[in-house]
Amino acid sequence: MADYISEQGRSSRSKKKIIYVDDVKYSLVSVKSRLSKQYDVFLADSSAKMFEFLTYFIPDLILLDVNMPDIDGYETIKCLKADERFSDIPVIFLTGNSDRENVVKGLSLGAVDYVIKPYSAAKLAETIDNQLNQKKVNQALKIDDSCKPSILVVDDVVSMLRAIQYAISDRYKVYVLSKSEDVLDFLKTKKPDLILLDYVMPVLNGFDLISIIKSINDHKDTPIIILTTEGTQDHVNEAMKLGASDFIVKPFKPKELNDKIAKHIRIARELKKIREENESLYG
Repeated sequence: MADYISEQGRSSRSKKKIIYVDDVKYSLVSVKSRLSKQYDVFLADSSAKMFEFLTYFIPDLILLDVNMPDIDGYETIKCLKADERFSDIPVIFLTGNSDRENVVKGLSLGAVDYVIKPYSAAKLAETIDNQLNQKKVNQALKIDDSCKPSILVVDDVVSMLRAIQYAISDRYKVYVLSKSEDVLDFLKTKKPDLILLDYVMPVLNGFDLISIIKSINDHKDTPIIILTTEGTQDHVNEAMKLGASDFIVKPFKPKELNDKIAKHIRIARELKKIREENESLYG
């Protein structure tokens, strides 16, 4: 193993290291051929082989299949995230499981993204590049939580709360609520920079909450992004009419979510600055 790793990295010390885990030989060979010009790709035909690699080096990213014998991808990522030595390694699922439930499950367990088989080489490379670039940003943003913008996430699905928290917690201080009726009490003591709201929730749905939040003077200018599986144009129009700033359909892409949050916090701060300048000028 040590000889193989040494040989693999000898001529490409500047390349990022990726471990790809899949029990199908054709898939392993195919991915390596598509990525080897840009990255050092280490192939593991089982999760056990991947963990053997991890005793020798920490990769920059792991590509992980879901359906594997012995230990599947879900159990593998649980083991990775439970070990502080490996918990910060970005994991992308490369899988044929394209249904919404499996995608959400993967994200909730800590995956940063997913690529559905069959995939294009360009799509795979773009997803990897995005995550490696995001990793650099995350490392640069390792600052005290008190300096981070704060986000309130409201969703009655606990796995979705976990997925969102994992996707954005490097950049933001994240508060999560699983009961919509708890939002008003929360807002009495906290003033988040942005609110992410699920649409379909018991007691109060997302649209009910938008109306209530916008009626509170201290929170009327807080940007709100609706998160939902129901992404019809009518829902979009209704959310915007009530005061939502944007709309994301689940399952979300972590990069899209982070980009939209950053955009609307930036806009809110610019508008606040303009209002304060006008008030100082005109009283």
